[in-house]
Order: sequence, then C-alpha cells, then structure tokens
Amino acid sequence: MERDVMEYDVVIVGGGPAGLAAACRLKQKAAETGKEISVCLVEKGSEIGAHILSGAVFEPRALTELFPDWKEKGAPLNVPVIGDDVYFFLSETSAVKMPNLFVPATMHNEGNYIISLGNLCRWLGQQAEALGVEIYPGFAAQEVLIDDQNIVRGIQVGDMGIGHDGTPREGDFTPGMELRAKYTLFAEGCRGHLGKRLIERYNLAEKADPQHYAIGLKEIWTIDPAKHKPGLVVHGAGWPLNNANPGGSFLYHFEDNQVLVGLIVDLSYSNPHLSPFDEFQRFKHHPTIKQYLEGGTRISYGARAICKGGFNSLPKSIFPGGALIGCDLGTMNFAKIKGSHTAMKSGMIAAEAAAEALFAGSEGGDELAAFPVKFKESWLWQELYESRNFGVWLHKFGAIVGGGINYIEQNWFRGKAPWTVHDLKPDHLTLKKASESPKIAYPKPDGKLSFDKLSSVFISSTNHAEDQPVHLKLTDPSIPIAKNLPLYDEPAQRYCPAGVYEVVGEGDAKRFQINAQNCVHCKTCDIKDPAQNITWVAPEGSGGPNYANM
Repeated sequence: MERDVMEYDVVIVGGGPAGLAAACRLKQKAAETGKEISVCLVEKGSEIGAHILSGAVFEPRALTELFPDWKEKGAPLNVPVIGDDVYFFLSETSAVKMPNLFVPATMHNEGNYIISLGNLCRWLGQQAEALGVEIYPGFAAQEVLIDDQNIVRGIQVGDMGIGHDGTPREGDFTPGMELRAKYTLFAEGCRGHLGKRLIERYNLAEKADPQHYAIGLKEIWTIDPAKHKPGLVVHGAGWPLNNANPGGSFLYHFEDNQVLVGLIVDLSYSNPHLSPFDEFQRFKHHPTIKQYLEGGTRISYGARAICKGGFNSLPKSIFPGGALIGCDLGTMNFAKIKGSHTAMKSGMIAAEAAAEALFAGSEGGDELAAFPVKFKESWLWQELYESRNFGVWLHKFGAIVGGGINYIEQNWFRGKAPWTVHDLKPDHLTLKKASESPKIAYPKPDGKLSFDKLSSVFISSTNHAEDQPVHLKLTDPSIPIAKNLPLYDEPAQRYCPAGVYEVVGEGDAKRFQINAQNCVHCKTCDIKDPAQNITWVAPEGSGGPNYANM
C-alpha cells in the first residue's frame, strides 16, 4: 500500500506533559542557537488534553525551568495548596487524621498547585505551536517504523476507515501516513502500546525490576460553596482497601466550587473478586469524604493506569533511533503521588540530548547516549532514587508498617538509606484463585454519591466509531472462558472501570463479550489479565474519552 511520507528531525508520540515539554525544549534549543529543528507531535485524542487524566497536585519545578515566565504567560496554575490533611481510614465510618509531624516529607505540598493536567497540557500545546511545533491531534501512532538494521525511523499513523472485519470501508478509507524522523520520542503515557513493544524488542527492561502499576479512578464534583476550601489537599490510606489489596485516596479542593475525588488501587491486589470501580463508589460514602460531596453534583468521570515502580523499575531509556520518556519510561514518583513534573523533566532532558546530536550533524539512527548521562546528572534521577523503596515497603508490609518505614526513610534518612529493596513479582501474577478468596458484596449505587459504570462512562464523553476493528486483542480467544473463568471468576469483568468485558450466557453457551465502545483507554486489562492474553492497541484516531478538564 502506498502511503504519504513526511520527514522531520524529531517525531514525538503523545501530547501529555512529557511529549509537550520535549517539543517545546527542542524548539527553544533551536532558537537559542539560531538553527532549525523540525518537530512533529501526534496525539491520539481528539484534541490535546482529551485523554489526559491526573489528580492532580502539581509541582512546578520543571515547568519553571521550561518557562520561567509561566505566570505571565497565563499557565493554568490558579489554586496554590493551602494545607495537607492525611487520614488513615479505619472502617466505613471512622478515620484517624495523622499529625503533620508524622506525615512523610514527600507528602508535603507547600509550593504546589491543584490543577487540571488536561488544561495544563492544552496550554503547553499552545506554547509548542507558538514555537513552531507541528501538532496533529486525532492521529493515533499505530506502528513503529523499524528498518532492516533494527533502527527506529519513525512511526506510521493508523489507517482511517477500516471496517469491523478489517477491510477498508468503500469511499471512507484513508491510509495512515508515515512520519519519518532522525529521532522518535515515545511519550504515550503509562503502558504505551508502542513503548511496550519497544521494551520487548530491544530488551530494555533486562536489568530492571518488573514495572508496577495502579489504576486511578477520578471524578469531578461541584459542591456547596460553604463546604469548599480552595487549595486543601486530602489524602488517605486504609479502608476500603487493605494490606492484601492496597491503595490510597485523594480529595482536592479545586477552583469554581469543584473538588477532585479519586481512589488509587494497586494492581498488585490479590482478590479476583475486587472491583476498583465499586471500591471507589463505596469510598465516597465515608463520612470524611461524604461531608464535602453530599448535595453536590458529579460532572466528570475517568480512569487511567499509572506506573508506580519508580527508580527500580526504570528500563533502559534509549534504543537505535529513539527514546522512551515520561510514563512510557516510568518516571512517576509514587512517594509524592506525582508524575507530571518528572515526566516533563524527562522530556526536556531527552530533547536536549537530541538537539545536541542534531546540532553536531547527526543524521539519526544512533542511540541518544547523552540522554541517560544527562538523566543521571539531573535532579530527576536524584528524586527518583531517594524514593526508590516507597512502593516496595507498602507492598511488603501494608499501609501502617510500610508507611512507618517510609516515614523513617524519608524524614530521618532523607531518602539516603543505605539499602534498596525490591519487588520482583509482576502485578498480573498476584491474584489468588477465586475459590480461595472472599467474595465482596458491593452496595447498590444510590445515584447520589455512588453510580454505575455505564452512567459514569457516559459523562467521560467516550466514543469510538462502531464500525472499526476491536482494539482489545485476545491472543487466545479461549482463555477467558476456559481458564480465567474457573480459576479467577474472569476478573476482567471487575478490574475494567468501564464495563468493557462481560461473561454472557449460561452453561456451555457462556462467552466472553468485549464492549470496545466503552473503553476509556486506562490500559488496566493489558496489565492485570493473569494470562497476559489481552493486548491494548490504539483504535482509530480521536476515539476514546473526551475529558474536558481532568
């Protein structure tokens, strides 16, 4: 098939904080030296920010390095943090507020801001375009272009107008372009489908611990102005989760009488009957949270997996012709529950390495050896190193004992403890058999504080063209019913936060149904399926959620 070809110095895959920061930094370096660097960024969402979801309490360190005048330029950082409340939830009705003295140093948020990361990315997109970056939203990078010398030469954008049966729709088919580059930076976010392939092909994770993940579920509520405390940050651990099924919670008081509420469930959980979505819904009934939400209106919902393995799980970042940045690389600092500033910094470092190579006359195709060197010399490496044990202690000992050890490491040793601990069990191998696990009876949603999956997906504005191939691929279609159902009561029915997977029918007529139209692109299925039988690939461009300000 003949495809249109466009050539650039650098192609960036993904319009999140890492990709946009890299794009801006490349153009800044070009301007500083009076040289040209052609930069193209593709984003699978319908617009920049459409697929962005984060808490988010934002540390502005990297943004200040990228744009020292961000305030004058109107960056949407409007709500400075005024206080941190940290709770341990003991039961469905009780909680203990931790004294500030015993809160780990990494959880203090002085100088940070409560933001919409989607809106910050939209602003970064505007800055990138003003600097001369070509941005193409609605175009999903579907394939990596790799030549016969095993060098990455760019990406191919997905075809448009492919029918459900995999054949081109008559009069509606447009072949995807090839975007060729001297260097390609992959910034797809957590569990990027191309990044996953690159890690496997180039054996990038050979010397790293397995990556660990969580699913973050979030809602935006408009609440009674009398209850609104702009800038208040509320974090929690404990109920409704526990040591075998760990995680944490947040409630941030944003602007315009809005609060951002969410639950983060570690995908190392062991009970296959657990439903992260339903845990989130019942969490909102806890009095500590209910006091703010009661009488309010839920206006948005979404979910996204996050990388939380941190320093120990970082793969090699470079390969011939390109690099992984941001959450494609795994730069989130879970000890801070923050990954946006680290993603931005990783993109900026990679951009500087690429710019230096191009200015030196490189035609690309080599490994950007300066990237890992600059990475190790940066505050990013130091920050991730100092938090390297955080998630491991929580996995091994739970929120109370593990949290206590983390307090000692962060507040007494300042992250410089003379030991490193490891968690070598991948998240998809942690499930116990359904027959050995207690069933969980979730209360029926009341339509006031708690809701069902389909009404939640509706307010995420998720949409996919129906006549297209299913983008959730089963390596072996028999596994869900033949193996996962008898062993684990097919957990995809519950770990998916959007009702994509169902077991329908009775007896020998049971079958596994995939409602791909509902998919919010969280990637949890690709991560947690115990047989690693589900592969998430990018659907037709512009498909998926359309988050307004998540």
